[in-house]
Amino acid sequence: MALFKKRKKEWYPKVGLVSLGCSKNQVDAELMLSKLSKAGYEVMDDVVGCDAVIINTCGFIEDAKREAIDSILEMAGYKEDGDIKKIIVTGCLAERYKDEILAEMPEVDAVVGLGKNADIVKVVDNVLDEEDIAEPYPDKLDLPLEGERVLTTPDYWAYLKIAEGCSNNCAFCAIPSIRGKYRSRPMESILEEARTLAAGGVKELILIAQDTGLYGKDLYGELKLPELLRSLCEIENLHWIRFLYCYPERITDELLDVMASEEKLCNYLDIPLQHADADILRAMHRVGNGDKYAELIAKIRAKLPDVCLRTTIMTGFPGETEEQFETLAAFVKEQKFDNLGCFAFSPEEGTAAATMDGQVDEEVRKHRQELIMELQHDIAVENNKKYLGQTMEVLVDGYDKYSDSYIGRTYRSVPEVDGLVSFTCSHEVDAGSFIDVDIFGIDEYDLTGQAF
Repeated sequence: MALFKKRKKEWYPKVGLVSLGCSKNQVDAELMLSKLSKAGYEVMDDVVGCDAVIINTCGFIEDAKREAIDSILEMAGYKEDGDIKKIIVTGCLAERYKDEILAEMPEVDAVVGLGKNADIVKVVDNVLDEEDIAEPYPDKLDLPLEGERVLTTPDYWAYLKIAEGCSNNCAFCAIPSIRGKYRSRPMESILEEARTLAAGGVKELILIAQDTGLYGKDLYGELKLPELLRSLCEIENLHWIRFLYCYPERITDELLDVMASEEKLCNYLDIPLQHADADILRAMHRVGNGDKYAELIAKIRAKLPDVCLRTTIMTGFPGETEEQFETLAAFVKEQKFDNLGCFAFSPEEGTAAATMDGQVDEEVRKHRQELIMELQHDIAVENNKKYLGQTMEVLVDGYDKYSDSYIGRTYRSVPEVDGLVSFTCSHEVDAGSFIDVDIFGIDEYDLTGQAF
């Protein structure tokens, strides 16, 4: 397949798209943009002046829902001022709260489910023609997993979705009800898209799914991520390959061996552990405990000495006592994760955890979250000290005129998530190029250095 280049024809209707939330949602947006562009719509970077604006929403937790609602209201303001004509809401919030959006936001012209992404051209056509949209909520499993995309990332790195949905049914998570059961893409489809991306100039490929480690189990009867990674590493022009969000129980010896043997694979593992107390994990419908996680982390670090470990944890899950929180904090302090994200529990409608006994006060949940992030800040600063005096390969992301320095990332950083490297250079370097940087300073989560 070939990535579709946006056409510019002034007499075609103009459409804008605002995509919120996770990288998986972003890929969905890129697929829709390609369909619209191929159909003749002029895809605009600025929503002002658009005939239709699509808001591709997230609805995973309360903060994401609030952001989505704020974005809809912002577009409603543009519509009232005559700057845009029509508003279409897609994505997770649309899948989850169709009736509420239609009832409470009359400015919205259409709300369609995830399965309707495949027919986004007809949706926009009908909205502009003020016609009804047939079956706005088809089966969510109709959500496209593949197809041509208009990349919204820089042209040298891209996300690659390898699966959709989730079948883990964690007690706090609404994703299975929103996006359906886990379903893997066929391996050859993934490899074909990866080859196309590499041929188009992509140097860093980031594999995404709700549980990347489960890839292939539904299609092939066994975990296939290691095999997929080996095949991806054979593709020319790809320089870095990484995968995100791999559950701890999926990190096998085979997977670690592949990471250790393939130079293109970034030694970066994103493992959503959520907690360290066995009882809390059991209530979350998760497996493991702090001791087992510590054993896994020790094994990972033994096999991959330069590994960068990222995790996600949650504070204030129903029933979490002060003692259980202290267990979590002690675990974080002991393991010294390179990167860590912490979320306060959000009681999501329709999840098992939302109605559990022992709901923790919101203020307590958020205070515990703040304590963990303060702890992680100190850990991150200390971790960064070990890179002082080292020379590290950096992928250049651009030039910051305010600091008069270049900005880039090492293999230890995911775009738009982790810390950066700010560096000076004696000559001009282009975004998307790799360069060796001598590290001489730290700035909290970031590193500073100089290239020659």
